[in-house]
Amino acid sequence: MAATYSEVPGKLASAANGVDYAYREAGAGAVPLVLLQHFRGNLDSWDPALIDALASSRHVVTFDNAGVGGSTGTTPHTVVQMAHDAVAFLVAMEFDRADILGFSIGSFVAQDIALIRPGVVRKLILASSAPQGAAGMHGWAADVIGAVGVPEVSPDGVLDVFYTPSPESRQAGELALQRMFARTQDRDKATTWETRHAQYDAVCEWGIPNHALLERLGTIDQPVFVANGDSDPMILPHYSYLLAGLIPQARVKIYPDSAHGFLFQHHAQFAADVEAFLSDVS
Repeated sequence: MAATYSEVPGKLASAANGVDYAYREAGAGAVPLVLLQHFRGNLDSWDPALIDALASSRHVVTFDNAGVGGSTGTTPHTVVQMAHDAVAFLVAMEFDRADILGFSIGSFVAQDIALIRPGVVRKLILASSAPQGAAGMHGWAADVIGAVGVPEVSPDGVLDVFYTPSPESRQAGELALQRMFARTQDRDKATTWETRHAQYDAVCEWGIPNHALLERLGTIDQPVFVANGDSDPMILPHYSYLLAGLIPQARVKIYPDSAHGFLFQHHAQFAADVEAFLSDVS
């Protein structure tokens, strides 16, 4: 495999549901670490520095779910159907057992994978996440959706949501964006406006207040690492503590002076924390 995520070739996996999934893989390891992307993100929306750090000791697989980026099919309007589509990808890749890292809406999908197909999940990482039915999650704040939910998203809009106003965080965000655009060939297809609407419908449905749904998480018995930035305006960090309190084997870490993109800003530390979590046999 190529040395860096910016260079690994794009591939396609044909699944039984009729979808051809676009994916990339880097590194090597017995148990794959499968990543689920954020709202409107595609294969090129992962920070290569994070993927390279994770892939130094793991077989890392990124993919576009159904209807997203270079994958065929239609983007579902519900998280649960996104989870079924993700499971179809895992089956197509012949992954009988995997570690799952879900980021933002990908973390919602990851929770449902663990509930729908628990046998395939060894360990679970939930980055910038919230449980279904939690109060205050029915859609995002106007300034957030105004920055990342518009037809033409600007770099400044991304920086405002994914990083804090501090000079250190802002600079980290600018460097992360440079790394994401370092790839000049075989770039992924941009996500469509239809995908944006479908994903936001799924987010809004996920966030309809229903405290009875919080009880679902008590059935996740795999080890879980919950993480977020201390100033995330998109999914507030208090939801990380709520998740950790609802999942029996969960641990939580909040990263300083960071927002929704904490895992890119703190890519080296986050990758080290993920590796320590995945390697822990206690």
